Amino acid sequence: MLVSKTTRILCLARILCLAGGALCASPLLAAAQDAASEPAIVLELNGLEPSQKGCRFTFVAVSGLKTDIERAAYEVALFGKDGLVQRLTVLDFKDLPAGKTKVRQFDLADVDCGQVGRVLINAASACEGEDLGENACITELKTETRGDVGFGL
Repeated sequence: MLVSKTTRILCLARILCLAGGALCASPLLAAAQDAASEPAIVLELNGLEPSQKGCRFTFVAVSGLKTDIERAAYEVALFGKDGLVQRLTVLDFKDLPAGKTKVRQFDLADVDCGQVGRVLINAASACEGEDLGENACITELKTETRGDVGFGL
C-alpha cells in the first residue's frame, strides 16, 4: 500500500495530538490537513547543468492526484538573466502515475545554463488521463525550485 508523506505526517500529528494534547492546535496539524485535502501536481526545478547539446534541465515531478496522468506536457518560457524571453519550448513529462515521484531530464540545445534567470510554465500543452478535470495539469500545479533560477506559473 502506497502512503504519501503528507498522509504519514497527518497520522503522526493525530497520534501525538491524542497522546499529548498540545499538538492539536499546532500549525503542523493544520498544514498537514490542508496538504492532505489538496491534491496537486508538484514540479520542482531540481537543477541545471551544462551538457554536450547546451543545458540539461532536471525536474522532479510528483502527482498527488487520485488518478494517473497518462501524459503531461508543458509549454515553458526561458528568460535570460536580463529578463528577456530567450526561448519557448514544450517539455513532455510523459506519464505521471498517482502518488509516484519521477525525475525527468531535458537537454535544450544552444542554451547557456549560466544565462538562464527564470523558467515560466506558460501553459499545459497536453494533459491526458482518465477522470482528469479540465485543465487539471495547470489548476493543480504547484512549482518549486532548488537553485537560484526562478521557476513558476
